[in-house]
Parts: sequence; C-alpha cells; structure tokens
Amino acid sequence: MKKFLTLLSAIVFFGFSVVAQQKLLFKSEEILELSMSFSIKNLRSDTNDSTFIDSFLIYKDSDGAEDTLAVELRARGNFRKANCYYPPVRMRLKKQEGKGNIFDGSRNLKIVFPCQTGKNADSYIVKEFLCYKLYEQVSEYTFQTRMIRITFVNEDRKKGESEQLLGFLIEDDDKVADRFGGEILENKKIIGTVLEDSSAIRHDLFQYMIGNTDWSSMYQHNMKILKLNGKTVVPLAYDFDMTGMVLPPYAQVSNLVNIENVSQRLYRGFCRDEPMMQAIRQEFLRKESSLLAEIALLESLVPAYEIKHMNNYLNEFFLILKDDKRFDFNIMSACRTTE
Repeated sequence: MKKFLTLLSAIVFFGFSVVAQQKLLFKSEEILELSMSFSIKNLRSDTNDSTFIDSFLIYKDSDGAEDTLAVELRARGNFRKANCYYPPVRMRLKKQEGKGNIFDGSRNLKIVFPCQTGKNADSYIVKEFLCYKLYEQVSEYTFQTRMIRITFVNEDRKKGESEQLLGFLIEDDDKVADRFGGEILENKKIIGTVLEDSSAIRHDLFQYMIGNTDWSSMYQHNMKILKLNGKTVVPLAYDFDMTGMVLPPYAQVSNLVNIENVSQRLYRGFCRDEPMMQAIRQEFLRKESSLLAEIALLESLVPAYEIKHMNNYLNEFFLILKDDKRFDFNIMSACRTTE
C-alpha cells in the first residue's frame, strides 16, 4: 500500500510538473498555435445560449508536440454575430479534456476571430488584443487573454482548404470572479456612481484613451460587474472593436453620443472627487512609457502604418493628460452627472 501511494504521488507530481513546464494558458505571452475545423453555417444556425456543436482543436505545446482535444462550440455576441463573417465563439472543453495540459483550469473560453476576411483583417484583431493588454497596465480587474494563430478549415467549403487567422482567447467570466474571490452580477442594472471610485475612474479614463463610447454599466453593455464583497462593485471591460484605437471599417457610433465617428474621444465617466481624478490622472501619466511599449511588442504582427496609427492615437491622449486646460475641458468638465 505504501509503495502504491508513493507511486500515485509521483504520478500526480509528474502531471503537475508537465503542466508547470508547459505553462498554463494565460501564463505565457507566446502566440498559441491552434488548428480548428467546423461549419460556420452550422455554428450560426444550430447553436444558442445553451446549445453547442461538437468539434475539436489541435494545439501545439511549448515543445511543438501536438495534442487533440474534444470541444463544444456556440456562436456568441450580438453585433459581430449578425454582421461578421466569423462570429465570436464560446468554446467549452469536454470533461477531462482540459486536465494535465495548458488548458487546466480554463475549460470555458471565448474566442475572438477576425470579423471579416480580407487583407487587413488580422490587424484589427491585433489592435483589439492590444486594448486588453493596455487595460491590464492600468486596472487590476481585467480579463486574461492569449493571442492565437489558427489554422482553420471552414467545413462549408467543398474543397476543404485551410486558412491562417489571428485571434485571441478570453478568460471565462467565472474564472475572473474566482481569481478575485468575488462574483459576477448578472442581469442587474448598476448605476455608474455605485461603482468603486478609483476602479471606475481607471476604467473610464481607459475607455477615453482608446476612444470607446460603446459601453454601459447600467445595461452591462460590453462590461461585466464584479462584486468583491458586500458593498464593493467594480467594472470589468471587454469588447473593444468599436474604438478609435482599432478603427475597423464596420465601426459605428451610437446615436446616444454626440460625436461623428469612433476616432473622436468623448469622456463618458461620471463626475468624481477632483483629488481622486487628479491622482488617477497621474497614475496614467506615470505609465505612459509602459503603455507605448505594449504597441512596440506588436510590430511583427501588423504593418508599420498601423503601429504609427496606434502610437499617434495614444500620444494624443497623453497630450490631453499633460495639459491642465485640455484635461479640465475634455475630462473634468465633460463628466456625467446623470445616467
């Protein structure tokens, strides 16, 4: 019996060692190589919030070895599901498939594909991925992400040709809540002024930085609300394609805001105590170089003119932050007092 327990311990230890050596899914910055095959037509027509289609993915570990996992897929999202060639996907690994490999602890995931086919499709994905990385720099409460390169076969095509796409994985809502020992508040209207002040200001300044007006705490549009304890609730932002930083051809401005295009910035945060607003302003200013460095990391994935656009767009934001008059006009005097 003692020998059996020793052997069992060794097997368990070896399993954990293998996972540690491979690094779990969100512990690596390397692009993860995946292969997938499914029917986009069936994904659209045969799935809903509770119905999935069966599929598989093949991934390469850090040593280049391939492994195949059985998964279930469903389409998700609203605008992109209706308007994009590749709808966003929710993926669920079948039971036991995410054990002892890099997906350990990440059985449920969201996959963001390029919206359209075409020359610059991957660039928009890379720029949206950048927004998630920028948010990690300024806020503690974020979704973890991982860039992926997918060899994809659309089973609707008779010839079965494969194509290479860039995309990224997003951590499941419940896993974010687990990391912070909180819970996601579902289907509850949350007035923006109820959100914890410092987290809300960081969120609102970030959205202004990337040129995003496509969000709402009241209706939890492109935002989850994370409850940390009995009283504290903080925003969890996601879905950053309709922004001046990403600037995809399908971007459109809501008729609820008074701007002409997504490149124009509009501060949509609520008014908070000025000393705290000024303190968070200084936080952002101290992080200027690290935020610009995130753009530099993507130079191999997008054309030089896209790097220039991202740098210019971010620099315009910091010019506003550095100028007292412009900061007062664009932020302090523009903040909202009513929902």
